[in-house]
Amino acid sequence: MRIHKLILAGAAALGLAACGDTFGEQALIGAGAGTAAAAVVGGNLAAGAVIGGAANAIYCQEFSNKC
Repeated sequence: MRIHKLILAGAAALGLAACGDTFGEQALIGAGAGTAAAAVVGGNLAAGAVIGGAANAIYCQEFSNKC
């Protein structure tokens, strides 16, 4: 069940994430969204921050035209 919450938190973070101008901003914005999503679902905040930061940075690097 715990992994289920982490997956939900990651999906929520990806959905809430926005792009920044630099890689650091992208990771920080994603980490904030991931932490917030983890708090909402009662998950691990640190894991939410890592997943959200990585997800947003990857998304923004891959789809920079959508940011």
